[in-house]
Amino acid sequence: MKKDVGVREYQAVVDRWINDIGVRYFSELTNLGILMEEAGEVARIMTRVYGDQSFKRAEPKEDLGDELADLMFVLVCIANQTGVDLPEALEKNMIKKSTRDGTRHRNNPKLREEGPGQD
Repeated sequence: MKKDVGVREYQAVVDRWINDIGVRYFSELTNLGILMEEAGEVARIMTRVYGDQSFKRAEPKEDLGDELADLMFVLVCIANQTGVDLPEALEKNMIKKSTRDGTRHRNNPKLREEGPGQD
């Protein structure tokens, strides 16, 4: 797979991989559970690297990029098996956010202050 693929192309790549190597999709409910597991792995790294927790001495440092990619893979599996066209869904979602939140964040005094992670 080339490095920079679009979302629609990635959906096709994942589908081909599932059918050629993965045999079949896990059930939607199983993939939901896997999605939560992967989100937990991302959260574990984030709380240790950017939060107040620390890694244990013998614990190998985990790769955030790899865990985010795992999360995205399972998310795309769920989209594929439920018939969601992610580019279309993403476009609609951005329109919704822009309409709903067009001024909300700008008018939020909490966002004007420099908070954690905004060094």
